[in-house]
Amino acid sequence: MKSKNVDMLRGPLFSGIVQYTIPIILSSVLQLLFNAADLVVVGQYCGSISVGAVSSTGPLTNLIINLFVGLSVGAGVCVAHGLGSRQDEVVHRTVHTAIPVALISGLFLTVVGVGFARPLLKMMKTPDNVLPLSAQYMQIYFAGMTFTVLYNFCASILRAAGDTKNPLIYLTIAGVINVILNVFFVTQLDMNVAGVALATIISQAISAILVLLAIVRRTDACKFHLKRMHIYGEQLKKMICIGLPAGIQGSMFSISNVIIQSSINSFGSETLIAGNGAAGNLEGFVYMSLNAFHQTAVNYIGQNAGAQQYGRIKKIFAVCIGCVTAVGVTLGTAAYLTAPYLLKFYITDSAEAIQYGVTRMFYICVPYFACGMMDVATGALRGLGASFLPMVVTILGVCGLRIAWIYTIFQIPQYHTPQCLYLSYLISWVLTFLVQLVLFRAVLRKKERQTELEAA
Repeated sequence: MKSKNVDMLRGPLFSGIVQYTIPIILSSVLQLLFNAADLVVVGQYCGSISVGAVSSTGPLTNLIINLFVGLSVGAGVCVAHGLGSRQDEVVHRTVHTAIPVALISGLFLTVVGVGFARPLLKMMKTPDNVLPLSAQYMQIYFAGMTFTVLYNFCASILRAAGDTKNPLIYLTIAGVINVILNVFFVTQLDMNVAGVALATIISQAISAILVLLAIVRRTDACKFHLKRMHIYGEQLKKMICIGLPAGIQGSMFSISNVIIQSSINSFGSETLIAGNGAAGNLEGFVYMSLNAFHQTAVNYIGQNAGAQQYGRIKKIFAVCIGCVTAVGVTLGTAAYLTAPYLLKFYITDSAEAIQYGVTRMFYICVPYFACGMMDVATGALRGLGASFLPMVVTILGVCGLRIAWIYTIFQIPQYHTPQCLYLSYLISWVLTFLVQLVLFRAVLRKKERQTELEAA
């Protein structure tokens, strides 16, 4: 097991970061394939209304689960700090606190998602002809939410320890099963969106069980013992202090996307909803590739912060920014140029919907590297243990700006267009990154001074 771990405290940074990040990118892409397979299968066999039904649940689903998935970020940072400072008991207690917190969080989300799916979708102005299928998909999806949350917590622990390869292996297995079950449930059992939702939760259950077993089989401080499972107050408090702001940030980020989705729905166009949803799913592959560098920054900087290697932290930040920019420009441009062809996998019955999707990808995918830079800065701050500051900056810079944009500029008749909505993304990314960059330098300088004073 240890041979799979990347040493984040020593060795060359560029090659180490690339080696560490590539499995995260591939893992993230596989996770997105769960939803992409849903959209492709229903698009091929059930039509654009079913595509709209599945895709319209995305912003709302993310809004509900992000708060708790943020806690998994807190668990990962706590493990990274403990490993960096060589405090095995802290790592042990964090792991055995994280697992029961994941289980409790997952059960709570199941109750909320299953019980309130329909009224929440109505609040989003989901069209009446799409609502029944959207509600059905969302309720089945949330029935298996415990597996989703458990996987995120366990994967966060493994990545904090330098292991990004095992989560990739397990998601590959689950992804293949998901695609097979998608086709079987829809084509053989005629289950429509219910079939793809059921296939998704089965595959997520498999990946969650496998990643949990990987922690059980470890031989270091991250090893999980079922009989020692216990919620330790000190570790829970630190996990919440770091993870809760991350979760709130993710939820607030999703609120702005829910409002944007509602604004898209308000046009009353089924083709616009389908095109927007399919394009959003394609964009997700670019975004998750960029967000992998956020996770790298969190864990690399987290371990080095625990070891008080601040000079190395500056180099880690620079390498991550350079990598995410290069990947963002390459993938974002490629996604836009191939959009007319890729969208045909999702939408087979509407050329107009495809054109709507292409338009969205021009405004969002091409400048996506700016979002990646913003996420790396956020991850760097969290790795240093400063989670509240990036939350505030993101809420104001991303969520606040987008919401203000919708209720001001978007309301002007000549700017009441989908293109105007999409433009708010780029503006919010750039402004937020610039503020986070200033904060990162200030927080790092403060850490360096504290270490110097303690040494004196």
